[in-house]
Amino acid sequence: MMNADMDVDAENQVELEEKTRLINQVLELQHTLEDLSARVDAVKEENLKLKSENQVLGQYIENLMSASSVFQTTDTKSKRK
Repeated sequence: MMNADMDVDAENQVELEEKTRLINQVLELQHTLEDLSARVDAVKEENLKLKSENQVLGQYIENLMSASSVFQTTDTKSKRK
């Protein structure tokens, strides 16, 4: 009888260790997911900022090109006269 009790205790111990291992693994995965989620949010924010900066720079370049005679369309008839 004593031997059977020891087997049950050993099985319970193994089961408890397995549950503990799984709980720790789940907690680690939750932290990883939280970290990845925070990183995604940061990248989205940076992406929006860069898009905005690109629009400003694009407008600036467009304004410079329109103000420069090098990029103006030329009227060939008026140059011939």
